[in-house]
Amino acid sequence: MNLIPSMLLRQLYTNGSLEKTEDGARFIIKNRLTDSSVVRVDSVQIGMQVVYPEDITVRLPNGSLRIASEISEAEPVAFALKQMLEVHCKLDSPISHGKYEIVIRFKATNFGKLTVKVSDSYDAQRTEAVRIPRDAANDYSKAAILSRQKFVEDFTGQKIEHIGVYSLDPEKLPGNIENFTGVAQIPIGFAGPLLVNGEHAMGQFLIPMATTEGTLVASYNRGMMLLNACGGVKCTVIGDAMQRAPVFVFEDARGARDFVNWVKINEREIALQAESTSSIAKLQYIDTILSNKFAYLRFNYSTGDAAGQNMVGRATYVACTWIIDQYKDHPITNFYLESNLATDKKASQINIMRTRGKRVVAEALIKRDILIEKMRVEPEKLNYHTQVSNVGAFLSGANNNGAHSANGITAMFIATGQDVANVSESSAAIFYSELTPQGDLYVSITLPSLIVATHGGGTSLPTQNECLNFLGCKGRGTVNKFAEIVAGVVLAGELSLGSAISSSDWVSSHEQYGRNR
Repeated sequence: MNLIPSMLLRQLYTNGSLEKTEDGARFIIKNRLTDSSVVRVDSVQIGMQVVYPEDITVRLPNGSLRIASEISEAEPVAFALKQMLEVHCKLDSPISHGKYEIVIRFKATNFGKLTVKVSDSYDAQRTEAVRIPRDAANDYSKAAILSRQKFVEDFTGQKIEHIGVYSLDPEKLPGNIENFTGVAQIPIGFAGPLLVNGEHAMGQFLIPMATTEGTLVASYNRGMMLLNACGGVKCTVIGDAMQRAPVFVFEDARGARDFVNWVKINEREIALQAESTSSIAKLQYIDTILSNKFAYLRFNYSTGDAAGQNMVGRATYVACTWIIDQYKDHPITNFYLESNLATDKKASQINIMRTRGKRVVAEALIKRDILIEKMRVEPEKLNYHTQVSNVGAFLSGANNNGAHSANGITAMFIATGQDVANVSESSAAIFYSELTPQGDLYVSITLPSLIVATHGGGTSLPTQNECLNFLGCKGRGTVNKFAEIVAGVVLAGELSLGSAISSSDWVSSHEQYGRNR
């Protein structure tokens, strides 16, 4: 009997991996659950053809082969988390173009007897088409990389001169990129140091910025000098949440309404199911939104030092499989793990209101004489410019009433190995300024959906990890520190560009440093 819900168990099979071989077919299974070992293979069924262990061969990650009939509890096959096994089956009749039902029956430690039932399609044209070279045993080996580089050169007729030169170890790239062929070299400049008065980031920090835009580093550097001269920037993390938003479809609106009421009653048990997948992800609450006959559930998690999109996707999937198994009051006619309500990698109003990633505020009191001396603009003029810009942002429907938060965020994201596509959410910003009775200028900016990480993903790669190390944000327990630094950098950029536009220095700066030369 399977100990794993069928929806979750299907994840063991790699969709699109079914291929025809000389004597049958092959496909790939990947462990997306937890470390285990295969101790017995009972059978594989592809369409109407049932294949028994003596006609099944398993290719291990090191390239060696095991006949399934020889796999036993005494001689198991290791099946670690994220490990792939290529399964070859001898068939009496070759597969042809079309869709196949595949059933895999085997026994594994931790789980007992398992039956995986999936559908996959074989596309004869796909195997005959031009394909980028891959090595199933080790796709990050020197030989695999060289074969792809030669393929690119032959296909394009152009020699590889620069992208093939790198210092990183390709063997560390699984999970970060597929079809690895080379690197893109982006210039990195440092701005600062920036004095940050945060709860997690305290002190001066040199800021690595990867960009090809002239004036960007110089502009942020100017803003940091202004902030430092005024005592630094005060930064505070005020919220933390990462979402996945499944939708459940019912026959009518009443079914959806009753389901949401059941979810609210059982939220604690749902949280236990979700959190069973990770020692880090913690379900904070579930937003429920009803529309038509649809029940949208927006799961909100804390994810430690990871950005957490994959983490919460897995947690929510497990929770939803439990919900589907347990809920019996109304038939669920359809289910989708993501409904677009989490707005992953998209700017949205719900993220501004409800937080996605880290919600961070950076603020500072800019002294009148220092602003005039360093930026050649009076507080009154810069404050009035902000009011006029607010109207422009309102008219445009922008998710940002500031100047260019995406510039600093993107440059830091590239340098430190963040998911750059998250700039779409992270660049949302709410800028505010006011004149004090003393004639100084209070400024603050809120980043309501800053998605950052100091652990996992691209942060572990050599150059990216090195840049995080420069900031003292390497590894666990440092993500809030990094978020505060990013917010401080964003405020520096707003002050610099806002002042340049207000004092009419903007074009002249680009003439001196940038693309207008």
